[in-house]
Amino acid sequence: MAAELTAPELIAKHRPTLDQALEAIRTRAYWSPHPEHPKAYGEHGSLDAAAGKAAFDTLLGTRLDLGQAGTDDWVGGEISPYGIELGVSYPHADLDALLPAMKAGQPAWRDAGAEVRAVVCLEILKRISDRTHEFAHAVMHTSGQAFLMAFQAGGPHAQDRGLEAVAYAYAEQVRTPESAEWSKPQGKRDPLVLTKNFTPVPRGIGLVIGCNTFPTWNGYPGLFASLATGNAVLVKPHPRAVLPLALTVRIAREVLTEAGFAADLVALAAERPGEGIAKALATRPEIRIIDYTGSTSFGDWLEANARQAQVYTEKAGVNTVIVHSTDDYKGMLSNLAFSLSLYSGQMCTTPQNLLIPREGILTDQGPKTFDEVTADLARAVDGLLGDDARANALLGAIVNPDVKARLEAAAGLGEVALASREIGNPEFPGAVVRTPVIVKLDGAKPDAEAAYMSECFGPVSFAVALDSVTDAVELLRRTVREKGAMTVGAYTTDSEVERAIEEVCLEEAAQLSFNLTGGVFVNQTAAFSDFHGSGGNPAANAALCDGAFVANRFRVVEVRHQG
Repeated sequence: MAAELTAPELIAKHRPTLDQALEAIRTRAYWSPHPEHPKAYGEHGSLDAAAGKAAFDTLLGTRLDLGQAGTDDWVGGEISPYGIELGVSYPHADLDALLPAMKAGQPAWRDAGAEVRAVVCLEILKRISDRTHEFAHAVMHTSGQAFLMAFQAGGPHAQDRGLEAVAYAYAEQVRTPESAEWSKPQGKRDPLVLTKNFTPVPRGIGLVIGCNTFPTWNGYPGLFASLATGNAVLVKPHPRAVLPLALTVRIAREVLTEAGFAADLVALAAERPGEGIAKALATRPEIRIIDYTGSTSFGDWLEANARQAQVYTEKAGVNTVIVHSTDDYKGMLSNLAFSLSLYSGQMCTTPQNLLIPREGILTDQGPKTFDEVTADLARAVDGLLGDDARANALLGAIVNPDVKARLEAAAGLGEVALASREIGNPEFPGAVVRTPVIVKLDGAKPDAEAAYMSECFGPVSFAVALDSVTDAVELLRRTVREKGAMTVGAYTTDSEVERAIEEVCLEEAAQLSFNLTGGVFVNQTAAFSDFHGSGGNPAANAALCDGAFVANRFRVVEVRHQG
C-alpha cells in the first residue's frame, strides 16, 4: 500500500518547526510551538475543551485495540486518584511474538534517514497536540494532577520535551556526513582513494518504563529520542497510568502506517495486576535501550542488571533550598509556598529540605528568627490554600496510598510548623486531597538526620535549623553527593554565600536557582532551555535533554569502497 504521508510532504510541513527547535536548543531562549492556554485549541483540526472531554468520556469502559502483533489477552483496572474507574482495557502482549515484529520494522526505519524520522516524529507530536484536551483528562485521571496542570504539564510541556529530544537526536545524527571522498597523497604514486558512507544505525528496541505521576512528560523524551534515532520503542506504562501512553502509542502507530512504515515500531506492553513484567522485559536480549523514571531501588537494579542495554534513569533525590537572606521576604515566602503546594509535592523537583540558620535570616522586613521564618512560611501556605476551590486547583489528588501514609507519618518526626489538613473536592468526592505539612528539625540532633537525609515523596517538607550558613552549604554538598538532587534553590543577598553555594552545585552537578520570588519556581523546568536533572549526581544518570541523552542510542557504521 502506498504511503498516505510522503516524505516530501512531511518535510515541507515540519522542517520549519524542526529548524526552530534546533535554533532553540542552540540559543536556550524561550520557544514553544505548543500553546499552554486551553482556549488556544479548537481550530485547524484540534479538539476544543468540550470535544476533548467528550473524546475522553468515550474511551471509558472500552477496549483500546491497537492492532499490534502478539496480543494474547486484555488487561486493565485503572482507578483515577479522583475516585472513578476508567474501565479501559489494553492489549497484553506475547513478547515472543511482539518483539520480533518490532525488530522487523527497523531496517526500513533506519534506511529512511534522520530527517524523515524526525519529521515523522513531529507529525506524531502534532496529532498528540491536536488532542491535548483529551490527553489532559487522561493524565488528570491517572496521575491525580489538577486539570490545568494535567493540561499544561501532560500536554504542551510534555510535547515540548518530546520535540526537544527529536531536535537533539537529529543534531547528533547529522553531525557526521552521510558520505565522504577520502584521498591520501602518496608522493609520486597515485593517491589512495576511498569512498566512505556513514549510516546511523539503531541499537535495537528501546523500552520506556513509565511513571505514575508524569506519564507523558517523563515518557516522551525517551520515546522520541529512541524513535528518532531509528529504534523501535516498546512502552511499558505504570499500571495506574496506562491511558495517556496507550493513546500516544495508538497515534504513533497510525502515523507510522500512513508514512509507509511498520506500525509495530511502536507498541504497548500493558500488564496484568501484579504481573510485574518490567524486570523480565528489561533483561531480554532484544531490549537495547531503557528509559526509566521511578524509585531509586528499581533504578539501581536496572543499572546493575540490564547489562545488555543502555540505561537512562531518573530516580529519587533530596531537593534542598538554603534560606540565608532575601531582599523580598514576601516574594520568597509566596514562591516557596507555591513550590511546596503544587501537585501536592508529588514532583521529583519539589523542595524537601529548607536549610535555615538557627539565628535566623536578614530580610527587607528586618531580621527574622528561624521560628518566625517557619511560621511565616506556614501562613503563606495557608493563605495560598485557604480557599478550597483554589486549593483543589493547585494540589490535585494524592496519587497513591503510600504518599498519604508518608504524609501522615511525617508529623511524628519533629515539631509541626504547619499541619496538613483534608480538603473535600465537590466534583470528585472520592479524591484524597491534603495540604502540605512542614516539620521543624534540629540539624544538630543525630535522630533528625534519618528524616532529612531520606526522600519523603509527597507534600512533606522539613525546615532544618543549622548553626550557620556554612553548615547549610556543607549539608547541601553531602546531601547531593550521597542522595542526589534534581533541584537546588537558594536565597541570599551575600555574594560570598552565593559563590559558595554555586561552587557546591558545580562540583556535585546539581541544577541551581537563586532568589526566585516571582512566577518562576524551583520545581519547574522549560524545554529547550532548562536541563531537567544533570546526570551527574545520584538522582539521575541522564539529563533531559542534552546530547548525551541521545547520542548513545545509535552507532555510526562506516562502509568503505575503494576507488
